[in-house]
Amino acid sequence: MDLQQNPVRVLVQDYGWVHLGLGLIGNISFFIGSILFLPSLEPWKTLGVWLFILGAFLMMLGSLGRLLVDLWEEDAVPTPRRVRERAFDASS
Repeated sequence: MDLQQNPVRVLVQDYGWVHLGLGLIGNISFFIGSILFLPSLEPWKTLGVWLFILGAFLMMLGSLGRLLVDLWEEDAVPTPRRVRERAFDASS
């Protein structure tokens, strides 16, 4: 399948910096949310919970995007096993 035919693949591979940015923003949110759980910041605890949740979600999105990039890049690289499998499929 051509990259131009699959917009998700284009987004995932050509905008890899987005995954890094989401992960970084997620880490920062997670960290700030964790600080807001300190006893001296009790009035901010609800905000801390939401930052914690947001941070976890953004880190997950960043990781999933990176996983897709790695899987699609692995698909594009012909390994000896894939070369043998394709040769076998062609001969069948």
